[in-house]
Amino acid sequence: MKRWITLLLLPLALLLAVPAGALTLDEARAQGLVGERADGYVGVVANGSGEVQALVNNVNSQRRAAYAKIASNTGAPIDAVAAQAGAKLIAQRPAGEWVTDAGGKWRKK
Repeated sequence: MKRWITLLLLPLALLLAVPAGALTLDEARAQGLVGERADGYVGVVANGSGEVQALVNNVNSQRRAAYAKIASNTGAPIDAVAAQAGAKLIAQRPAGEWVTDAGGKWRKK
């Protein structure tokens, strides 16, 4: 019974975790505000507002935790895990979105 209650409340908790009207990662990407970096993290493409910077910090914090877990489980350096994820994330992004090259320069894909 407790499991069902948890499953029913999870969508509500997720809705409450993101304030109404808050900028999502997909929206920020589509608007050209943020892009994928080769190091596995997202970055602000141009001078971003506090909301954009907060979004980037939140996403990167979650990614850093996921990369650390993978690194711990595999014995690989966290930077290597992040870079591999970065390459995959950049490959998945559609044309027209901002990404960095290995040198850290922003370019439209």
